[in-house]
Amino acid sequence: MNKAITDGLVLMPTAFAGGLDVWSSENGTPGSDTYDGASNAAFVPADSDFGGCLELLKTESTQKLRYMAQTPILPGCYLRITARVKAISGNLPNVRIAGWAATAGGAHVNGLTELGNSETLQTYGSVVELSAIVGSGARGGVDMIWGTTPAYGHFGLDLTGSNGGVVRVDDIRIEDITGEFYRDMMNWVDVKDFGAVGNGSTDCAAAFEAADAAADGKRVLVSEGEFFLGSSVTFENPVVFEGTVTMGTGSIFSLTKNFDLPTYINAFGNEELAFKKAFQAMLNNADHESLDLGGRRITITEPIDLQAAVPNRGSYAQRRHIANGQFYVSGDSAWEPDVVTSQATYSTSEGRRLRNVSNAANIQVGSLVSGNGVGREVYVREVNVATQEVTLSQPLYDAAGTQNFTFTRFKYIFDFSGFSKISAFSVSDIEFQCNSKANGILLSPSGVAFHVRDCFFTRPKHRGISSPGEGCQGLLVDRCQFITNEGGTRSQDRISVGINCNANDFKLRNNRASQFRHFAVIGGENAMVTGNHFFQGDDEPDGVRTAGIVFAQGFTSATFDGNYVDNAFLEWSNEYDSEPDFTGGFSFGSLSITDNVFLSGDVAPWFGYIVIKPHGIGHFFTGLNVTGNKFRSINGTIDRVDRVDTSFSDLDMSKGKNVLFTGNTFHNVVTAAHNPLRVQHDQNSHQSTWTVRTEGKLPFGGRARGVDGLVATSKLKDTSNVTAYDMPNVNLEQGSDGSEVDLRWAESYAGNMTVIVRMD
Repeated sequence: MNKAITDGLVLMPTAFAGGLDVWSSENGTPGSDTYDGASNAAFVPADSDFGGCLELLKTESTQKLRYMAQTPILPGCYLRITARVKAISGNLPNVRIAGWAATAGGAHVNGLTELGNSETLQTYGSVVELSAIVGSGARGGVDMIWGTTPAYGHFGLDLTGSNGGVVRVDDIRIEDITGEFYRDMMNWVDVKDFGAVGNGSTDCAAAFEAADAAADGKRVLVSEGEFFLGSSVTFENPVVFEGTVTMGTGSIFSLTKNFDLPTYINAFGNEELAFKKAFQAMLNNADHESLDLGGRRITITEPIDLQAAVPNRGSYAQRRHIANGQFYVSGDSAWEPDVVTSQATYSTSEGRRLRNVSNAANIQVGSLVSGNGVGREVYVREVNVATQEVTLSQPLYDAAGTQNFTFTRFKYIFDFSGFSKISAFSVSDIEFQCNSKANGILLSPSGVAFHVRDCFFTRPKHRGISSPGEGCQGLLVDRCQFITNEGGTRSQDRISVGINCNANDFKLRNNRASQFRHFAVIGGENAMVTGNHFFQGDDEPDGVRTAGIVFAQGFTSATFDGNYVDNAFLEWSNEYDSEPDFTGGFSFGSLSITDNVFLSGDVAPWFGYIVIKPHGIGHFFTGLNVTGNKFRSINGTIDRVDRVDTSFSDLDMSKGKNVLFTGNTFHNVVTAAHNPLRVQHDQNSHQSTWTVRTEGKLPFGGRARGVDGLVATSKLKDTSNVTAYDMPNVNLEQGSDGSEVDLRWAESYAGNMTVIVRMD
């Protein structure tokens, strides 16, 4: 910076040859005495050292020489006043640079240093150069620190000491030397000043580290160029990038004071690479807890293999977080699923293992498994090529023996499957813009407490969030949007699934999902599904609907509460049992369905909202609570809300306990289900046996296995029309389907009776 150049300021004093009327013998203020015509001053036109110069006879104790023009003093601007002097004769005086500080109104500013260092002239004819620096700031080398009060100054020199000496003074110079203070004034250091060469091949790692060490709290500037770093580099100071860096996959670039994706994009000049390097740094630096994407849209052309981005980490279990941006999928072939068909042998004694797997080397962890007897959302958790074995995420319900299996590996924006374990990881406020090409997140095979919140999974091709193992232990998915890729497809033809979970303690809360085949397929126990809205309808008349939520094992110990189930249903199966026939345990137990809204329209009459699908014989209820729900059908009625899918087997209704189906409301439902069921029986003819029919109102076509109470609601009359006071005994499970109760009296009676019947 030079104000004489940039702002056109006139700093340089008039040469003595221009006249002595602008050179004061006082402070240089207007009206002060000048050396024009003074007896002790004369202009010397030719001097062997100076050319034209001023010759002065010292007659005062402090002989002043001041330039009378107002030399401006600007904040941040530093001026150097230079004078060259030599003694000619007489006493040898002391010489110093001097000034006089003034406000804009011309008043003197008191209390400032207005003098430079004094120097004594030693010999005649020897030129001595004096200089002093004046400026607003207290920087090293500044002789006169004036702050911001002065607006201008009058500068020159003083002669002190003995009088009578004659000196000659060369033209005084005033220069803007602010540039000399750039390094101190600017809050950055440049890596090039420490040996960095931005040619793309010279290793600049040491220069980067040296610049960072020298910065000491200032910013480091990576100026223009392409800088190769042959090893890991950590910056402890803020960094600004005009140029870019390149480095190997295994080298870590850690920006401790600028840990955000926009800075990494500036550093690497490529969004995909920048994210990978930032993720790598986050997992390798204790100072990096969260990666802020800075609201950026990151265009990606291939799946992000997160473990490959961090080759020195096979697992990670400290809290880390990624937030605030969008991943936008582009490209085509890189997102196509890899499909492998292999023959393998399955035994129910090893429920999660395939043996003798042909072509095992081509099967990838995270592949979806399909074949005869394979349940929904079963994935490859591990592949052992040496032993030709594949470990599965869940058992297979009917695949014993040898057959061909198909392994389909979908491609995900975030692919954690290369890690053996990821725990305490979270993502928030991210849109996974899959563009009908890609899928959202593939979890690691194991891990605890992965958290996804406030994210959008927009048009995934096949899957939103997939778990290939138990990396979903304690998985939390909160306030996310799952937006379909299949809105114009019939419900039964859709293939996409929002999310699956295999392990225990899954929390699915306050999400919204549209028109997937299934919103969630849930294995494990102790899941909580609360506050979600999922809708899966289409425009087909009498349309088929698919399960929104699938509980895929019999004993589920799950809560389904406060959800809005729109043109979908809840399905409860035991397809994750390797031996699906009941041989012991809790069978279908411990599911609570409470305070939900169930709505459907234009569906087939046989549609139901709660469907039980046993995959083996002998199963029954050991705990089911359906209370406080609102069931409604529009544009047509449905037969009932509850049904058993007997594609594989039926439930054993002669067993079961702890079934509560009460407090629900039903609109446009032909047969409402209740347990306990209150039946009002009217016996108009005299009979000793009254047959009380439940008319299919017990849940799931249950049998009348208990009676909680009998109350006569009219007088009992015998055949003589005499009022009787009597009580019957009860015969349960009567009729061809066991749904009736016989009340047997000692005599023939007529009358009315309220009976509380139970199926459990």
